[in-house]
Amino acid sequence: MHKTIRAKFFLTFLMTTLLVVSGMYVFMRWSLNQGFTEFVETRQQEQVTNLIEELTEYYAGNQSWSNLATDKQKWIDLLWQSNPHGHHRPPLWAKQAQKEANNIWPPVIPDLPVKKRFIPLELRAMLLNSDKTIIFGRKEALLQLALQPVFFQEKIVGFLGLLPGKTINQVSEVRFMERQSEAFIWIALLMIFLSAGLAWLLAYTLGRPLKRITTAAKALAVGRYDSRLPVESNDELGQLARDFNDMAAALEQSEQARRRWVADISHELRTPLAILRGELEALQDGIRPLTAEAIDSLFGDVMRLNRLTEDLYQLSLSDQGALSYRKVHVDPVELLKEDLAALKPEFQNKKITIELTNKLAGSIRIYADPDRLSQLYRNLLNNSANYTDNNGQLAIIIFQEGDKLVLNFSDSSPGVPESELPKLFDRFYRLESSRNRHHGGAGLGLAICSNIVEAHNGTIQAQLSPLKGLTIRIELPISS
Repeated sequence: MHKTIRAKFFLTFLMTTLLVVSGMYVFMRWSLNQGFTEFVETRQQEQVTNLIEELTEYYAGNQSWSNLATDKQKWIDLLWQSNPHGHHRPPLWAKQAQKEANNIWPPVIPDLPVKKRFIPLELRAMLLNSDKTIIFGRKEALLQLALQPVFFQEKIVGFLGLLPGKTINQVSEVRFMERQSEAFIWIALLMIFLSAGLAWLLAYTLGRPLKRITTAAKALAVGRYDSRLPVESNDELGQLARDFNDMAAALEQSEQARRRWVADISHELRTPLAILRGELEALQDGIRPLTAEAIDSLFGDVMRLNRLTEDLYQLSLSDQGALSYRKVHVDPVELLKEDLAALKPEFQNKKITIELTNKLAGSIRIYADPDRLSQLYRNLLNNSANYTDNNGQLAIIIFQEGDKLVLNFSDSSPGVPESELPKLFDRFYRLESSRNRHHGGAGLGLAICSNIVEAHNGTIQAQLSPLKGLTIRIELPISS
């Protein structure tokens, strides 16, 4: 049968408490018995010592046991007087003793309960002569006696014999032990009931947040990413709730990004396909003649579609870490100059001036993939060529900060609002959604740049340009 977490908590707490209570009960009973036994043994020894002193005084006054042997009441008095904690009135068994023969001791008490655990010391004592003949006693009990000698003038004049039995010798003491045992049992039962209540309360208190977490996790599993947990404490459960909320928020953002990603891809692919379809239908219907100009237009649309799919492919590879990087020690400045020379005609067409400032003290090398580094440079240069207004400017500054190589690409207007800067590296992001795709592209270039820089253990960020355009700052580690 499946057990809930609350049931497991309850059983765990209850069993733990039962073990603790049981252990405490056993230990307290053992401690009480041991301590009380030592106390009573000390008292019994005191009574035995008193009785021997009483017998010694009697013998000193009478010089023999003959008078005591015929006076059973005196023997009872001596036994009773030796107990400093006894009652003032003689016990009930004193009357029964007078009914038996004079030298028979202890008396047989027919109404003594069979299950009585304790026998008074007076009913366990026997008196013997120095030759161990019986003065007060029973022949059948001689072999069980523990003998204590009675001295007079440094001679043994008799023996006090004690029959085996429990050490507690007062009815009040018996009742005390019985009351304590009953009290321990009731206390243990009360503690068990209190523990059960406390275990239920703890199980409910601890199980409630876990149940909420379970419910929220099930909601996440079916796509309800807006599920959140209340944070009610600063302990591990509170931290778990915060972590769960962070995970749910991340999943919600990821799902939103995925939907935007699918929608953007569909939109980006639909547009060139719609243009191609329209132009082809115009050729089929004879509205547009099949000329070299028409074929060039179709070819241009196909190439834009090809660039888009290639960008998507490159981005997916870089997201998965599957781009092949063949890193070697390369001079990044020389590589940048080569790319600038290759793209110089595009800047000249828009009359954009390029100013390259190299502040490095000498030639440096970084550990990078030349092809991917060139792809990074060309994406940034193409962005500047495509978005910078005619007669604009591109300033590239290269310098060193510590063990980092810094490259700043700053172009002139149009600029980017500061609030939009963090979004520039998002997929399909364009500052103007209606920007002409013949110039702007699909908005994947900077996303690919970000992945390439991260693959080289560097950083990339967008800043406001002093030329009133956009600055892209790249930091790459220098080879040691």
